Amino acid sequence: QVQLVESGGGLVQAGGSLRLSCAASGSTFTYAMGWFRQAPGKEREFVATISWSGGSTRYADSVKGRFTISRDNAKKTVYLQMNSLKPEDTAVYYCNAGVSTMMIVTTQIASWGQGTQVTVFS
Repeated sequence: QVQLVESGGGLVQAGGSLRLSCAASGSTFTYAMGWFRQAPGKEREFVATISWSGGSTRYADSVKGRFTISRDNAKKTVYLQMNSLKPEDTAVYYCNAGVSTMMIVTTQIASWGQGTQVTVFS
């Protein structure tokens, strides 16, 4: 079983940047990893995913070109670099694991953590 802890959120002005981290423990780190977010009153949505090797990434259209997902398998940590932030990026951000970068969008294998709040003001 994989345990996940997200960090790095905060309050930032539109156009600014943040880097989120997700530390994994409790199991091997040979999963695809992904970031998701949930805005107030909305369902949780897919943001980005990366394969276990780091060689393959996918992004939601809304963040493509602005966000970059990466991972450090030695540290069992996945990152989300968020640039050119917009007020509509405001949400609680979560990470999770999946069998592949395709399946993780709809099927996650770990329990959801507390997430980290990102608030973007204009």
